[in-house]
Amino acid sequence: MSKQILSNKVNRLYICLAGFFIANTLIAEFVGVKIFSLEQTLGLESFSWSFFGNDNLGFNLTAGVILWPVVFVMTDIINEYFGKKGVKFISYLTVALILYAFVMVYGAISLSPMEWWQNESGLADDPTNSIYNMNLAFKKIFGQGLWIIIASLVAFLIGQIVDVMVFQKIKKLTGDGKVWLRATGSTLISQFIDSYVVLVIAFYIGADWNIQTVLAIGTMNYIYKFLVAILLTPVIYMAHYLIDSYLGFEVAQNLKEQALER
Repeated sequence: MSKQILSNKVNRLYICLAGFFIANTLIAEFVGVKIFSLEQTLGLESFSWSFFGNDNLGFNLTAGVILWPVVFVMTDIINEYFGKKGVKFISYLTVALILYAFVMVYGAISLSPMEWWQNESGLADDPTNSIYNMNLAFKKIFGQGLWIIIASLVAFLIGQIVDVMVFQKIKKLTGDGKVWLRATGSTLISQFIDSYVVLVIAFYIGADWNIQTVLAIGTMNYIYKFLVAILLTPVIYMAHYLIDSYLGFEVAQNLKEQALER
């Protein structure tokens, strides 16, 4: 049975796309605890923009935003070839795996640390490169707050549902052409919703931020996601070309037509 499953190119494609999708989503969840400066990373002067009464705003983003645009592009590619059901199945499975991963991580956090590992293993000859409490560092890095976890999962699910709906509606209107419109358009709309939902739940509801700050930071995040979505458009065409070449034009075309009915 396993040989029959893996011998089918369509099955192998779905497994590979699903695996890459889930891996990117899990990584984005866990690296999102780090805040970085995009301008400084690129060697630029920090921007100083103002939105909703908040000044000196720059692209200070969670590390997860590097991968979220890739996740939404993957959503569009899976949607193109496997339809709404294919995307929804992977999305629900991903949420279940993220919850499982967080449960396991919190289980690891609750383990009693070995004294040497906690107090001595992180020390180095260079004081600027030393960690004096490894267990505390472990908790800080992996122990994300409950509201942040809830916010990211809710925003992810809403974004996925919106992305799928918009993608399918545009494709039904435009047919097989204008890949850029349905892929980039659905990503821009879903990312817009995702950018604000996650902040509203995590920080407006969960941390008492004022709504102006939430809107200002959400706007900065969306500007970044907007630009990345546009830049990733050629990648979508490349992915379509590679998949069509792998499956063969006739099989790929049949798969796309069936995807509209799913």
